[in-house]
Amino acid sequence: MTLAWTVLTTTDSAAKAQELARGAVEARLAACAQISGPVTSVYHWRKAIETEEEWQVLFKTTAARYEELEAHLLVAHDYDTPEVLATAVVGASAAYLAWLEAETTGPAAG
Repeated sequence: MTLAWTVLTTTDSAAKAQELARGAVEARLAACAQISGPVTSVYHWRKAIETEEEWQVLFKTTAARYEELEAHLLVAHDYDTPEVLATAVVGASAAYLAWLEAETTGPAAG
């Protein structure tokens, strides 16, 4: 059985979110990426509390592709310390899991 994962990151513009999403899907590291935003993020950074608008990107991938997706995001992202949070999916339809597997194991687009 394919183990599905969702992977979340944020960035500071819609254009950057689209670039991250497209790059991961084109490389077959994720079957799908959804962009939401803007959202307001409040966080500690360099001894200060920051409040910024960000866009969230939620990637759908498999456990087998997670490490490559994480490595891709760390290289492609322009944040010093990008958020990369992975959550295992505990339930999904068989048809969705089959689609997810097919889309992350096929040849890269391009």
